[in-house]
Amino acid sequence: MRALAMGLATGAVTAFWSASALAEDLVGQPTNGAIDMQPGVTPLRHDAIFFHNAILMPIITAITLFVLALLVWCVVRYNKRSNPVPARWSHNTAVEVTWTLVPVLILVFISVFSFKLLFAYHDMPKPYMTIKATGYQWYWGYEYPDQKMSEFVSNILPEDKAKAKGVPFRLAATEPLVVPVGKTVRVLVTGADVIHAFAVPAFGIITDAVPGRVNETWFNIERPGTYYGQCRELCGVDHAFMPIEVRAVSQAEFDAWVVSKKGSPIGSAAPAASAKSENPAAPGAAPPAAAGANTTSPAPTAPATH
Repeated sequence: MRALAMGLATGAVTAFWSASALAEDLVGQPTNGAIDMQPGVTPLRHDAIFFHNAILMPIITAITLFVLALLVWCVVRYNKRSNPVPARWSHNTAVEVTWTLVPVLILVFISVFSFKLLFAYHDMPKPYMTIKATGYQWYWGYEYPDQKMSEFVSNILPEDKAKAKGVPFRLAATEPLVVPVGKTVRVLVTGADVIHAFAVPAFGIITDAVPGRVNETWFNIERPGTYYGQCRELCGVDHAFMPIEVRAVSQAEFDAWVVSKKGSPIGSAAPAASAKSENPAAPGAAPPAAAGANTTSPAPTAPATH
């Protein structure tokens, strides 16, 4: 029995690591055949993966193997053939203290890392920009207040268009979120009708979108790429059809995208306004009357003094 138990345990571990080796994880989307967590591209995700792989998995694996060993030992040692006359006792103080104290110590050890991770999620650095994400039945609306961009709608990309572009169906969206790499992005999450949830696995974030309430999360993406997520709250018949697509690009590419959306890149609003006010004074531009508000022009300012 002991040899059989050891053989089963060895086979299970071998199968586990073999499956991991066969599946090369994709970044930003699910991987067929993978059994590990999706790779991360933010500090929060790295911390969450460490907590799972280095703290929780070894502990639960040790507990599982220990319980299995106890079960096998009880079956072998205390079956009717090996132990025809059972002992008559009902309490063992040392055993009872041990099985009460050890789980408490294990939970205290886990809590140290758990609270550290929880505080990291709530200890947001000073954000570079803010995005408001609103969940609807069944699509997302995104607004960029810092860039003066009003809300635009992001729907699921139809299957034929997804296949033509070579992107995953039910994960790709018609209008993705676009954010700069290496910047702290704050996301304000709310719902317009029922409860939704804003979740991107590669960022390690999931936040409920509750009507009448604004929740907050954040991320800081380490490298350019396209990262997919979905609504993670059962929100109705088309719950599976409201994906989240986030594109992380360089600062220059992000600013160009903002301009293409008729927005104002952060830090460029004043120069843009100045250029606009100076443009009418250029040769061959609008008639001088259109520049009447320009105090540097002597013709329109003379009547203004009377």
